[in-house]
Amino acid sequence: MGIQDTPEEWQVTATVTPFTGNKTSVRTDQVVMPDGSVHGRDYQVHPGSVAVLAIDDEDRVLVLRQYRHPVRHRLWEIPAGLLDIPGENPLHAAQRELYEEAHVKAEDWRVLTDVYTTPGGCDEAVRIFLARDLSEAEGERYAVAEEEADMEQARVPLDELVRSVVAGDLHNNCLVVGVLALTAVRAGDGVGSLRPAEAPWPARPFEA
Repeated sequence: MGIQDTPEEWQVTATVTPFTGNKTSVRTDQVVMPDGSVHGRDYQVHPGSVAVLAIDDEDRVLVLRQYRHPVRHRLWEIPAGLLDIPGENPLHAAQRELYEEAHVKAEDWRVLTDVYTTPGGCDEAVRIFLARDLSEAEGERYAVAEEEADMEQARVPLDELVRSVVAGDLHNNCLVVGVLALTAVRAGDGVGSLRPAEAPWPARPFEA
């Protein structure tokens, strides 16, 4: 195995939570540095997320266009959402998001990659799944609201998405990481080398 991230935790002498929102909070830790000095570090505490790179038999990726207020953009994204409860099985969360946002189900699921989105200022961890063998979900469509009320849906060829990412036309982190990861996997050891859908996830432990 090549290079690998490793868990490590520096001493924290004090912690405060100056803000708590509906989904996330902000924490300030007083952290002991290697030279012995102590400095405050502010970061967002996040429950974790899942995302789904769903690709059909025509090599088209399911993407959604949604308004994101913090960046004042309408972004093309892949289906994604929060882990609703601590310890939630990420595969179940991913299947739920694919159904709720796109009314689609998939027969073949694998872990594409795991990422920390902004480790300098947020502890959010995201597991990105590869979903294949797509079909329309049964039953009624999930009733979306708020930012998702006017969400657009499309299926775009994978190679077109890669070109748009490299050109700087697409900016959603899960989409960017997902399409480039799948392209790299195909050029390397193949999809069969990916981890199973319920592979352990140390960043957000769960029971299979």
